Amino acid sequence: MGIDTTILFNAFFGLIQPTHLMFLTIGTMLGLLVGILPGLGGVAGLSILLPFVFGMDESHALAMMIGLLAPTTTSDTFPSVLMGIPGTAGSQATVVDGFPMAKKGEGARALGAAFTASLFGGLFGAVVLTGAVYAARPIILAMGFREQIMLIILALSMVGMLTGTNALKGIATCGIGLIIGMIGVEPHGAFRLTFGSTYLTDGIPIVIVGLGMFALPEIIELLRRQNTIAEGGVLGKGWKEGFFDAFRHKWIVVRCAVIGCIVGALPGLGGSVVDWIAYGHVIQTSKNRETFGTGDIRGVLAPEAANNAKEGGALIPTLLFGIPGSGSMAILLAGFVLIGIEPGTEMLTTKLHLTYTIIWSLALANVIGAGTCLAIAPFIARLTTIRYALLAPFMIVLIFFAAFQSNRIWTDLFMLLLIGTLGVFMKRFGWSRPALLIGFFLSTRVETKLYQSVQVYGDKFFNSTIVIVLLVLTVISIFVAAKFSPTMGKSYTEDSEHTTQKKNPQIYFTGFFIVMSLIVFADGFSYGSLGKIFPIVIGGITAVLLIGVLMKQMKAVTPSSVLYDAETHFVSERSEWHYIGWILVYFGMMGLVGFAYGSMAFIAVFTAIKVGESLKRNAVLGVGAVIFLMIMAYFLTLEYPPGLLQMMIELPWYLGGMQ
Repeated sequence: MGIDTTILFNAFFGLIQPTHLMFLTIGTMLGLLVGILPGLGGVAGLSILLPFVFGMDESHALAMMIGLLAPTTTSDTFPSVLMGIPGTAGSQATVVDGFPMAKKGEGARALGAAFTASLFGGLFGAVVLTGAVYAARPIILAMGFREQIMLIILALSMVGMLTGTNALKGIATCGIGLIIGMIGVEPHGAFRLTFGSTYLTDGIPIVIVGLGMFALPEIIELLRRQNTIAEGGVLGKGWKEGFFDAFRHKWIVVRCAVIGCIVGALPGLGGSVVDWIAYGHVIQTSKNRETFGTGDIRGVLAPEAANNAKEGGALIPTLLFGIPGSGSMAILLAGFVLIGIEPGTEMLTTKLHLTYTIIWSLALANVIGAGTCLAIAPFIARLTTIRYALLAPFMIVLIFFAAFQSNRIWTDLFMLLLIGTLGVFMKRFGWSRPALLIGFFLSTRVETKLYQSVQVYGDKFFNSTIVIVLLVLTVISIFVAAKFSPTMGKSYTEDSEHTTQKKNPQIYFTGFFIVMSLIVFADGFSYGSLGKIFPIVIGGITAVLLIGVLMKQMKAVTPSSVLYDAETHFVSERSEWHYIGWILVYFGMMGLVGFAYGSMAFIAVFTAIKVGESLKRNAVLGVGAVIFLMIMAYFLTLEYPPGLLQMMIELPWYLGGMQ
């Protein structure tokens, strides 16, 4: 089945429109900023952007979202190379050789090679995505309700089995995501799991879940490390050499770009592991391996080519099947729904031209992003000497601002704190946060497709070749993951970089999830015949999986050492509760003097205690935050949450006063 040239012409014409290019460029600049600031990343960046694109023209909104998503995995190289801190989950492997190169005065060479490999990987991913649209179109158009739900089940099984530190925990986390996604109105109109709360009747916004799962946990972990200052902020020489390194090792770049596309297309696997897969591949296929980890340029090229190509791969299930290929793609899909676009069949029929515009926008954003990174590198190198404790309070204020902007109610801020606390300990104990986010996003779709399939097909559900093939693939994916998972069938220990080695806290945390799933299971019996199927099945299966996790945890032998050594950067003088306590202090300040002045006070006090030095500087930073919030209130006509102060003193509306 060919593609009408008129469709391609319309897609290209939409791409070169001045307004589209303007919004694409704005999104790209935001994406670069998100990648440069450690602790944010694509999920948090898109979550912050989502409320702002509501009501925009679909082409402009898509341009901003794709523009933000594309260069994030390019600019995250700055903190990875210059500070030894992964800018996002996809740049962890870059630190291994990139940071030693920077310490040897070869930061410019490492960045030059990384940006060149990133550019190739991004363009390669866009080309693969273009071909995938053409190849998959007839298959997708032949799929009905039953085929769609089996495809989602396959995706969820892959997400669960392939993410996190343990396959059993991964698939159980998918169940937790499905459970959280059940909160609100079920397809038959009944309120479910709201516990009498009016706020929960509409469900939890995906913006809150995205920010809570990914932004707050990353910021708190970076604060706990307390060692995030770059040594000198000097790039050194070697830009040209880094550029030619990418061509000298061109087959490494090509192979790792292919790996990135393949891994990205597997739902849920992408971002957090693709760089390590590529890094492991280049070590295994190289003759002289002893230089890896000491500043080998190949160790920079491999993960950077892979993590940019994976965006094109992740867009394949996202655009064509409506199944997010990663956590950031789940937020992107939510953005599609927000502006009235339904991924899947619609993207290959009535809006095929828009699909190609998205693909080509991805390629163009990569070019703009890589070029901009080269231009701003000397300035960013100097910025990396800033202590993270100075950046963190601003980022916390920005995250809570984005959460408030979503629905403009106080309750969203409390829910962000609750989900953020859950995300902090999921990260600490090795539970897959992407699996939860993807399960949360797909929950409503799974339930709706399930009911549609039961009503339309009845006992003839499996009378379809595609359904049978997808069922077989699901069984195979579970078998392969179980067979090759390093923890399946062996003694169960928690010794990954994301976990604590203390036994009891993990047991209590798993117990909390078990209680949650059992509540959902029991609650399912209170609904009608069809309405009870989903909560009973998901709650029951999730509880069984979690009990299996708990049994393995209880049998585990606690290692003698409960903390990691300094070389792994996971030793901390402060617990997570210390920084969660700081956020509670922020809430207290907001409750007393309102959102705007509370943010100012929080920044000033936090920097004074954590950084010290100039009180005048700390006060200026706080005032700067208020000015930013005033500007945003003016342009967005926001009315910030008031505090007790507003009951005693009349303030202008943009500072939280009553209109």
